[in-house]
Amino acid sequence: MKLLTILTWLSGLFFIYFGIGCLISDFIISEFIRYGLEKFRVITGILQLLGAAGLLIGLYYDSRILLLSSIGLGVLMIFGFIVRININDNFFKCLPSFSFAVLNLFIAIKTYMIYFKD
Repeated sequence: MKLLTILTWLSGLFFIYFGIGCLISDFIISEFIRYGLEKFRVITGILQLLGAAGLLIGLYYDSRILLLSSIGLGVLMIFGFIVRININDNFFKCLPSFSFAVLNLFIAIKTYMIYFKD
């Protein structure tokens, strides 16, 4: 199995989990309140689910969707990382958002190199 496929599935499955959690988890609801961003929780969950679907659909049907979805999730996670830094969360609380930003931006770069570089 190719590295791009493995990483895309990994990210896609995690973002399905995160997206659902963002919509229904009491813990995530309380975290968004702690961030002062409770009005963005539902849209964040929807974007995570759409991004996950885009990763998995794009992997098999249209590399443009894969590229856009991975960039979108990467940017979303950069914003999540910035939020964590701004509220003074410790390194371990910041690590997941940073790691998923790097992962999705890597998927974007790898997708570009495989499908779009001339």
